[in-house]
Amino acid sequence: MPIDPVALTAELVRCPSITPHEGGALVLLEDVLTKGGFTCTRVDRGDVSNLYARWGRQGANRTFGFNGHTDVVPLGDEAAWTMPPFEAEIKDGYLYGRGATDMKSGVAAFAAAAIDFVQNTPPDGAVVLAITGDEEGDAVDGTTALLDWMATNNEAMSVCLVGEPTCPDVMGEAMKIGRRGSMTAFFTMTGVQGHAAYPHRAKNPMPAMARLMDVLSSRVLDEGTTHFDPSSLQVLTIDTGNPATNVIPSHTKATVNIRFNDTHSSADLTTWMQEEADKVAAAFDIQVDMRVRVSGESFVTPPGDLSDLVGKAVESETGVKPELSTTGGTSDARFVKHHCPVVEFGLVGKTMHQVDERVAVEQIGQLKAIYTRILRDYFA
Repeated sequence: MPIDPVALTAELVRCPSITPHEGGALVLLEDVLTKGGFTCTRVDRGDVSNLYARWGRQGANRTFGFNGHTDVVPLGDEAAWTMPPFEAEIKDGYLYGRGATDMKSGVAAFAAAAIDFVQNTPPDGAVVLAITGDEEGDAVDGTTALLDWMATNNEAMSVCLVGEPTCPDVMGEAMKIGRRGSMTAFFTMTGVQGHAAYPHRAKNPMPAMARLMDVLSSRVLDEGTTHFDPSSLQVLTIDTGNPATNVIPSHTKATVNIRFNDTHSSADLTTWMQEEADKVAAAFDIQVDMRVRVSGESFVTPPGDLSDLVGKAVESETGVKPELSTTGGTSDARFVKHHCPVVEFGLVGKTMHQVDERVAVEQIGQLKAIYTRILRDYFA
């Protein structure tokens, strides 16, 4: 009997898997996939739960992989929800719940598609599902742990599809062939505290920080590239915490985030910011410290066989030809791209991370049909 992706989505939504808690979601999937003929291995690392499932011979000539996550973001203001966040109630054609869109419906759709496909038309090759419980969190012990385990155990995917929501408004309108890089820089400028009436006895870090933020945010990083929009640097905060009206503060902090395309690397951008910070600090005779956290480098999977395969399947099932996109934040595709060619395709993501997150029930069935067609065409 075919696996119902809507019912499986509902079961997953009922698992309160707020990152990094497993919440029963991977236990449920392991049971479903094992019954469907997959060999399952838990690849837990640290406090994070992960699941690796394979149907077919290890080391097969062709192995199609799916990647996704069952962890979800916190509820936010629970009192603002009009539907229970972990009960998967269906109303007016929508299934409600945290993770309904991002991305338990995607996981349910590719799990259902994979099980039905290998049972009905066993392919000459293997099908792999790599599912993590740490995509919405630090992403240190999630998909990276799965890929590390795969390398150690001679497991591999020939290509991979990440089931994240990719469509802005209409089912089928976009697939992602890459992502911008993301990095955050934390600045601290330290001067000398003093009386506001005697500025010559102090060194005020505030004008220096204002100058640096202006220098960084005023620079045009690039004009965009073939597959990417222009890079963007945004000042997120400037904090001093000075309640006094007559005291020059001794230090101030600021944070910027850069979403960058394939014109840049995080190393190049780090060097540029450090040089600008040092110039300003020298001009104002104060100290500066910069700390950088890199979430991921930019990458692109050049249009070709994999994007054509997915695009044709999407168009066949929806009548919509997907645009090749690199917009949005980061995803675990940034890790998979070191292992094999990777693209992303999923449903409409308008309500992800919102209060009353919900998914159109019809889209879950469409997504399973698309994933099934992709598998069939790949192994044809």
